Amino acid sequence: MADTIRQVTYYKVMVPNKAGQGARLLEGLRGSGINLLAFSGFPAGKKAQLDFIPEDPAAFERTAKAAGIKVGAGKAVFLVQGEDRAGALSDILAKLAAAKVSLIALDGIAAGFSRYGAIFWVKPKDTAKAARAVGAV
Repeated sequence: MADTIRQVTYYKVMVPNKAGQGARLLEGLRGSGINLLAFSGFPAGKKAQLDFIPEDPAAFERTAKAAGIKVGAGKAVFLVQGEDRAGALSDILAKLAAAKVSLIALDGIAAGFSRYGAIFWVKPKDTAKAARAVGAV
């Protein structure tokens, strides 16, 4: 089975870097029926940056606004899903390199049952070029 690469939307939320912040936001989204395709979080100085990649961006925006969650504007990110194998991301990275597209960040994970997933970010000016290079849908 071939990898599926989609251009999707992510939203950045800055929160205090304190225990429970992510759990609180994720619980609120679950309670509203928001399904996430991916979620990533990391420290950013005295704060933490949480990146939400919702299945339905419009519903996420409505829910966040109603809950008083300050989210940044939606931006492009790429979601990769496929059959896990040695070097699963190497072909994708080679295509991006050949197109002279540099990554901002990449998170990859084995999902079990011989599946893997990844999310990767490129500079906004390189989004269209990256999408063409990897055949994103």
